[in-house]
Amino acid sequence: METGREISIDEFESWKREDYNLIDVREEQDFLTGKMPDAMRVELSDIADKKHTIPKDKKVMLYCKYGELSLLAADQLSEQGYEAYSLQGGYGKWVLRQIQKDLDSEKRREDIEKSLRKKFKRNIYSMFVKAICDYNLVEEGDKIAVCISGGKDSMLMAKLFQELKRHNKLPFEVVYLCMDPGYNEANRKIIERNAELLGIPLTIFETNIFDSVYNIPKSPCYVCARMRRGYLYKEAQKLGCNKIALGHHFDDVIETILMGMLYAGQYEAMMPKLHSTNFPGMELIRPLYLIHEAEIKHWRDYNSLNFIQCACHFTATCSTCHTDGQTSSKRLETKHLIAKLKETNPYVERNIFSAMENISLNKILGFKRQHVKHSFLEWYEDENDLKIGVLNEDEIRLEDEKRKAQELQKEKARIDSMPKSEQARKNAEENRKNANFRKLNPPKES
Repeated sequence: METGREISIDEFESWKREDYNLIDVREEQDFLTGKMPDAMRVELSDIADKKHTIPKDKKVMLYCKYGELSLLAADQLSEQGYEAYSLQGGYGKWVLRQIQKDLDSEKRREDIEKSLRKKFKRNIYSMFVKAICDYNLVEEGDKIAVCISGGKDSMLMAKLFQELKRHNKLPFEVVYLCMDPGYNEANRKIIERNAELLGIPLTIFETNIFDSVYNIPKSPCYVCARMRRGYLYKEAQKLGCNKIALGHHFDDVIETILMGMLYAGQYEAMMPKLHSTNFPGMELIRPLYLIHEAEIKHWRDYNSLNFIQCACHFTATCSTCHTDGQTSSKRLETKHLIAKLKETNPYVERNIFSAMENISLNKILGFKRQHVKHSFLEWYEDENDLKIGVLNEDEIRLEDEKRKAQELQKEKARIDSMPKSEQARKNAEENRKNANFRKLNPPKES
C-alpha cells in the first residue's frame, strides 16, 4: 500500500515552486484567517471520498494545522496514485519560520507601524479613533487591559493603542494582557514571537481552561468563551485596570445581529461597551467596532504577517470541529449570506449596522427591558404611554428636567457665542463636533 511521506520545512523550501501543488486541508475559517502563499483549499472529506480535482501532473504538498491530519490525507492521495507529501509541523511550524525571518530584519516593525500612520490611516486608525470618540470608550484616568488572543484582530488592536498613546495627550494607561488557556508549544511561541516582532510588551498569565472544557459534551466553545472572559476580568482587576478591550470588529457586529434574528429569533446588538455584571467597576470596550474585517486582512497581508486562529485541543486534530465552536458554521453561513446580498446591494453591511440605531419603538410588537417583556398593546391606545415600558414616573420626570436644562444651556451658549455669518456658525458647529476626533487623530505624516 502506497503511503504519503512527511518532510521537513527545510526540505520543502528546497523545492522549486513549479514542481508541486500546495494544498491546505484546514477548515475554511482557518484558511481565510491566513494561509501559505499560493495554497488552494481542499476538504479532507473530498480527498477521502475522491471528490477532489487535484491535478496529478505535479507533486502534492499538503498541510494542516500541526501536520497530523495532512499526513492522513497524504496517505489517501498516495493510494489514489499521487506523489503526495505532508508538511511536518504543519502551518504552525511554517508560521514560526516566517516570524523568525522577520525578527532578523530590523526594519520590519518600523514598516508595519508606518503602514498604520499612512496607508491604513483612513480605514483603520481613523475608524479606531472615531469609535473611541463616538462611544466614549477611553476616558482620562482609565487603565485598560488590551486582551491579546494572538489573532489578527487583537494584535492590530494592540498596535492601534500604541499609536493612540504615541500621538495624543489624553492620560490613560494600557496593559497588554494575554491569557494562555492551555496552548500547545507551537501556538505559544507564535504569539510570543509575533508580540516581539510588533513590539508589544505582553503580560501573560496561565489557566487550564482548555483542559476544563475538553470533556464537556455540549457547547464547549461557549463555556470556554465565558470562562476566558471571566479570567480576563479577574486578572485585569488584579492589575488595577477598570476596562478590558476586546478585538471584535464591524463584521462581527453585523453578523451577530443577523445570527440572532435567523437562528435565535431575537434582535440583540453586540454593544461597543458594557458594564460587567460580575466584576463591579469593570467595563468591556470594543474599539475595533467600526473597522471592517477586510481592512484588517488587508493590513495583515500587506505586511506579510501570520497569526493563529483558534488553538484549542478540539481543533488541533479534529477534522469536524469548527474553529469558532458551535457557532462557527452558523457565523460562516451568515458571512456568506451577507456577501451574497452585497453583490446586488453594496450598502447592505452599512444598512444592517444602521438598523441598530434606527429602531422605532412604536412600530415593534414588543421588547424586553431588564428581562421583562413588554407588548405594543401597553401603549397602543396612547403612544405617550410608550415610556411606561421603558422608564418609571420618577425616571421620566428626571429625564424631562435633564433634557430641558440641557436645551436651555445649549441655547444660552449658542446666543452668547453666535458667529457673525451663517457660514461661520456652521464651521464653528462642525469644529465643536469633531474636537475630540482631532485631539486623538494624529496629523498625516509626510
